[in-house]
Amino acid sequence: MQITPLTGGLGAEVHGADIRNGADFLPLFEAFKAHSVLVIRAQTEVTPEDHIAFAARFGPINVNRFFKPVEGHPEIATVLKEKEQKSAIGEGWHTDHSYDEAPAMGSLLRAIEVPPYGGDTLFVSMAQAFDTLSPMMQRFLEGLSACHSSRHVFGMAAQDSEATRSGRLSNAEAATQDVRHPVVIKHPFSGRKCLFVNPVFTTGIEGLSEAESTALLQMLYQHCQQPELQARVRWQAGDITLWDNRATWHKAINDYHGFRRYMHRITVEGCKLDGVSA
Repeated sequence: MQITPLTGGLGAEVHGADIRNGADFLPLFEAFKAHSVLVIRAQTEVTPEDHIAFAARFGPINVNRFFKPVEGHPEIATVLKEKEQKSAIGEGWHTDHSYDEAPAMGSLLRAIEVPPYGGDTLFVSMAQAFDTLSPMMQRFLEGLSACHSSRHVFGMAAQDSEATRSGRLSNAEAATQDVRHPVVIKHPFSGRKCLFVNPVFTTGIEGLSEAESTALLQMLYQHCQQPELQARVRWQAGDITLWDNRATWHKAINDYHGFRRYMHRITVEGCKLDGVSA
């Protein structure tokens, strides 16, 4: 097994591993904890059952409320853009399931069919994002909490979206999640301080006026999008990429119009997040 960092601060690429081999799990898990994003190449013989079994080693599987499931495998969410469709799911910077009381630990995305070019996924290190703020801003943020919600993304307000009309997303009545999390969390694995707000699901900062909250969040979002904080995954059919939702943002690059991109995603349950003073 060869594990090569993708960048100086985030992500690693793995060659020579087989997720079906139990002996490979521990080094993969350690690499995942160290790098937050792991691209395991050439898992071309993996079945949906293998994918599920591998994901379950990390923890209980979350059966997604909103994504169309793979037939016969409710644990696997379909991530699909057909060649005639214009919008892709996950185009905005986000953290999966930040609207849950116990946000997801991570997601494992398997590439079934990829376009001849484009369709990459970008990631951001939220630990580096915190570390590169000024000490005064860090101290200010450590005392704050943010509100997160699923309603505006998956609820009735999104019923006119292409993803909903095409059947890729559904079950709008289940989009009732409203939670608060610390703006700065203590990562459950490493104890590192990480920012935990995102442009898609975060709706505001508690205790600030709407104008103050908007200004602060926009400043943080702009800060987090610096190229130095990012890693880019270029997909090949058969790859499995797993990422830590508590330590990263991600977004799908929608630059492959006229081609099909088909993925299977499994999400692993996480835990309630503590602030840094907890």
